[in-house]
Amino acid sequence: MITINNLSIQYGEKHLFKNISGRINSRDRIGLVGVNGAGKSTLLKILAGISEIDPGVITLSRQTSCGYLPQEIEEFDQGTTLYQEAESAFAELLDKQVQLNAINKELAHITDSKKIDELVTLQGELQQDLDHSNIFQMRSTIEKVLMGLGFQTSDFDRECNEFSGGWLMRLMLAKQLLASPTFLFLDEPTNHLDLETLAWLENFLGSYPGALIIVSHDRLFLDNMTTSTWEISLGKLTVYKGNYSRYLIDKEERLQVQRAAYANQQAKIDQTKRFVDRFRAKSTKAKQVQSRIKQLEKMDIIELDDSESHIKFTFPPAAPSGRLAIEVLDVCKSYEKKQVFNKISFELQRGDKLAIVGVNGAGKSTLVKILAGITAKDSGAIRLGHNVSLSYFGQHQAQELSTDYTVLETLTHVEADKTLTQTRSLLGAFLFRGDDVDKKVAVLSGGEKSRLALAKMIATPANLLIMDEPTNHLDMMSQDILQDALAQYDGTIIIVSHNRFFLDQFVNKVLEIKDGKSTLYEGNLSHYLEKIEKEKELHAARKPQQKGNDAPAKNTPKPAQQKGKKARQEQAEMRRKLGLKLNPLKKKLAESEKNIEELETMKAQLESILADPELYKDQDAFAEKSKEYAGTERKLERCYLQWEELQEKVEAVEASFAL
Repeated sequence: MITINNLSIQYGEKHLFKNISGRINSRDRIGLVGVNGAGKSTLLKILAGISEIDPGVITLSRQTSCGYLPQEIEEFDQGTTLYQEAESAFAELLDKQVQLNAINKELAHITDSKKIDELVTLQGELQQDLDHSNIFQMRSTIEKVLMGLGFQTSDFDRECNEFSGGWLMRLMLAKQLLASPTFLFLDEPTNHLDLETLAWLENFLGSYPGALIIVSHDRLFLDNMTTSTWEISLGKLTVYKGNYSRYLIDKEERLQVQRAAYANQQAKIDQTKRFVDRFRAKSTKAKQVQSRIKQLEKMDIIELDDSESHIKFTFPPAAPSGRLAIEVLDVCKSYEKKQVFNKISFELQRGDKLAIVGVNGAGKSTLVKILAGITAKDSGAIRLGHNVSLSYFGQHQAQELSTDYTVLETLTHVEADKTLTQTRSLLGAFLFRGDDVDKKVAVLSGGEKSRLALAKMIATPANLLIMDEPTNHLDMMSQDILQDALAQYDGTIIIVSHNRFFLDQFVNKVLEIKDGKSTLYEGNLSHYLEKIEKEKELHAARKPQQKGNDAPAKNTPKPAQQKGKKARQEQAEMRRKLGLKLNPLKKKLAESEKNIEELETMKAQLESILADPELYKDQDAFAEKSKEYAGTERKLERCYLQWEELQEKVEAVEASFAL
């Protein structure tokens, strides 16, 4: 359990946290929400022990471990491979195994009874820790997690510095999942995941044994993963039961009460101020005036939550264009000898809103860069419709903003024709208000830069918007503003995003890129995912149907009977070949399991003997049993490895025959 006791942090006059308190239990699933700058990442770092705080403010139960996934990429040692870095998640257990082996060797030679007692005690503690860990399944666990997060076995021996930033973030996530701490703090874990990997992560975290505290701007991910919601707003922490969708409903009910209380208080303040102003100069009312002034000073002012400052934004009408917005014909792209995609073709009509999906590395970003004219295609044709002008937002647009300009100057340089009021209005829609517009780009946070880059794109006149991951680093409020605006936009949109809830609100077509080819689906993302799931179910249903067609139907024509007989013969021959390959492996597997069972029994018996204090009196007997125990343990480790290898071979053979 982790307890927060009256945590307060203040920067100048701004209170990041005002005496917040809370408790996290060992199986909690918490979504941590709030606008950008509310302090979500800061709180995670404090809870994880990364940022220091006064003693006693954060208290942890004994034997509690914490893991933290930051938004920023950490540095990896030069020359370290992907597998070695993932294996480092087990560093503590591997170190204990080395210590245990050293103790076993030392016990075989020493004679000092006091030293023996110390070593045997330590030996028992280390052995217990290892027995309760998953170190014996370490390799298979590492492979499962790395491949679940999208890596291939061919990547395992590649050095970490060969991977892009997005893949390094996946490696950092893999290390946290492998370490399996009691409390796992995840700061935007979905930012660099495709839909397939996101589904795997949700499934993995669904059975996670510890507590999860998640900061995410993916609403659907929070809904699927969390059972309670912590909101940070105006320095206060409010706890809601239920996932993010439930939180929104409960918060709206609370806000209605808060708005009414705020309105009543403001009316009372205005009334009191009018009384003071009216009778301040009258000596007969001096006592009443002073009394009213003291009331105002003592009043606990009600503040509306940050989300109350929501501003609605709509795109200006798109310039008129032809019915056809864009036509893509047989577009191909390769880098050196690696083909990214081959003969991608589709067309969009005016007003269509297309989502491009696929696993990381499928070529989604490459395709939109080609469509935007930033990257050259190898072959094929791209034709824009009559009077179509496009505007592009890329994943790195925020980093390409000029740091010398202020927020206001950045937008003024895009379109000088806009009045200052119009420019400020657009910036206000993306939560830049008052003095915020005079901030230099250099001092903006990642989320603020992303919002400014979006505003800059929107300020560019266009009727075809091409967007690559526009919601990265945007808080929920900014996402809602953008989402509503895109839903009402009367131009054409092509967008790459892994944010399922965001896409579902406005897209009407989905282009899937898979294995270098493209497939166009009508409907929003939910319809696409349903169709994909049905296709998988049909594919899975065909296999048993094919295997079950052994008995020919009555009254079928002779050619069909002959065909059925031939199919049965082929199936029988396949089963025979499978048996020839599988039976020897299964026999070895059974022998391995029997050996493991015998060695585990022997190990338990030796542990019981070594735990007997009478054995220490006979040093020769003790040394012999210690040596026997160490030998048994080594044999058992080899048997575990052998069993894993045999199991993998069995699975590979079965998969190759698809039976």
